[in-house]
Amino acid sequence: MPRRRKRSGEGEATPRPPSIDLVLAGRAWFGGRLQPVEVGIGEDGRILAIGKALHGGDRHDVGDAVLMPSAVDCHAHFRDPGPPDAVESFETGTRQAALGGVGAAVDMPNTHPAVTSVDRLTGKAERARGRLAVDVLLYAAITVPGRVAALSRHAAGFKLYLSPTPEIEPPPVDVVASLLVAAAATRLPVAVHAEDPRRFREHTELEATEGWNARRPPEAEMQAVKQLHPLPDGLRLHVAHVTLPALASQLTKEGESFEVTPQHLFFSAGRGADARWKVNPPLRSPPASTELWEMFRRGLVPIVASDHAPHSAELKAKPFLEAPSGMPGVETMLPLLLARVRDAELDLPVLLRAIADRPARLLGLPQGRLAVGHRANLLVVDFRQRTEVRARTLHAPCGWTAFEGWPAIFPREHYLDGRLIVTDGEYVGVPAGKVLRPEFAPGASPGPA
Repeated sequence: MPRRRKRSGEGEATPRPPSIDLVLAGRAWFGGRLQPVEVGIGEDGRILAIGKALHGGDRHDVGDAVLMPSAVDCHAHFRDPGPPDAVESFETGTRQAALGGVGAAVDMPNTHPAVTSVDRLTGKAERARGRLAVDVLLYAAITVPGRVAALSRHAAGFKLYLSPTPEIEPPPVDVVASLLVAAAATRLPVAVHAEDPRRFREHTELEATEGWNARRPPEAEMQAVKQLHPLPDGLRLHVAHVTLPALASQLTKEGESFEVTPQHLFFSAGRGADARWKVNPPLRSPPASTELWEMFRRGLVPIVASDHAPHSAELKAKPFLEAPSGMPGVETMLPLLLARVRDAELDLPVLLRAIADRPARLLGLPQGRLAVGHRANLLVVDFRQRTEVRARTLHAPCGWTAFEGWPAIFPREHYLDGRLIVTDGEYVGVPAGKVLRPEFAPGASPGPA
């Protein structure tokens, strides 16, 4: 028999309905157009109301600036724990994220040691607590089918490496299918580094970006995805850093999730022997990057992620083949794309879907849109405040950027759960970021689309 709720005065206080603690007023892409809106935020950091004239709490009018959800970065390497020569940590990486407008980031498991066991995963989570400027989701590397179920009780998702990294060897080809079946049963997303090392080539004449593209050719990427099929029912596949328009088109037709990075959208092979542009998968031919950008501009790329992977300038100054792969990007990803919006080269709703809404849905997070019930992880962007990317003004300890001199628009303000953490290019928050796991089924949403 249901228990009767006590009335006020019967020994139990009536729960107080949530009230608006802060109102942010400005312009936002809402209801299919850019228009004036007011966003009411509750004490719990969730959006309580969206309207034209809200009342209650403090009020902050941002004028003609644009309110938008914080970005969600599906792919970052904060290298914590890391080797002795690591130039990144949870503190430095998440602070860059905050300043670049990223409110949540997935941290990949190829740390030192690699996150391949429950003990290492829970140890990493404990290591992160109290050190995060923004929220972090921890992925585990899947290498042994029998470990997947136990890992799923602590991980936010999985990473499957089909090509070797310095920390993780890929599983045998005949084990991949079993790993995918085990992962499908957990309903967690599985990000795949899709390169088949059996298709790598040895070249000695070319030792620059062209040579790296020849060593790790496009067919290695295509073949890696092919070996995943047939996909088990229920698998939430997400293909990381896709570089090929043909593969992007194939994944779109199959209804599979994938991401593209700014480096593969903006750069191409042919930049010379400078290892700052050495990444995995490699930069491809100029026609490939041009076509990939066009697909993104037309809304045919579901997600953009940074693949933030910094190395020191000293390591990157080594001969090309000896230098490590990767570049920093969590602080510059969104600002670079906002500059393209300002220049009318990219539509704002296309960017918002790829940088916030779809990544949040993939990860099962109630954020990424202006929606009642969602977390108030919000940015204030003034499109008049255009600047240039300069390594000396960025916050990456590695001290360099591949986007030196590029136009960018950095968020003027950043709110995490309704709390101001960035204002006018300065981090003013406290390390209150959380280690997150999905709040609802990844790929779904708790609210209307």
